[in-house]
Amino acid sequence: MKDMSVIKADARKAGFARRKVAHADDPGTGAGLLSEVLAGYRGVPLAGYMPIRTEINPLPAMAEASAYGAVSVPVIMGEAQPLKFAKWEPEMPMVSGAFGARIPEKLEFIEPEILIVPLVAFDARGGRLGYGGGFYDRSLERLRAKHATLAIGFAYAAQEAQDLPLEPTDQPLDLIVTERRVFDLR
Repeated sequence: MKDMSVIKADARKAGFARRKVAHADDPGTGAGLLSEVLAGYRGVPLAGYMPIRTEINPLPAMAEASAYGAVSVPVIMGEAQPLKFAKWEPEMPMVSGAFGARIPEKLEFIEPEILIVPLVAFDARGGRLGYGGGFYDRSLERLRAKHATLAIGFAYAAQEAQDLPLEPTDQPLDLIVTERRVFDLR
């Protein structure tokens, strides 16, 4: 029987391959449904992310949400630590952070109640496979211990997997938004 880390690595490889193909076909309109979902939460502090590599782009939805309330992006504080979230606005000065993700030049931390979560693969039950660092799992666990926190996975529909290798520490998603549909798992 394969070790869990090998099983997860195989699932990540397959997820990255599906995401790469979907990204190549993306006309740049993938955030439409995400904007519709976020419109129901105007004014609630949220965290998006600065897309890297072949991640689906949430920036149009984040820019729209920023007109109604605080929007932030993740900042990696160190290995095996939860993320912190720095206030973000469209067109603000950004610099390179850990793993090549862009972060605000001046860090003003806020605590979001909604997290738009990037991913490598997801399943229809709310399972999420990320990059393997556990940053979002630790962050969601910490935030959910303090207050209700909505986790919205944002991905291409092609990133859906039938069965993901999940562990007890993996935090479930409440919603999954793709360019084609919304999975409400609450």
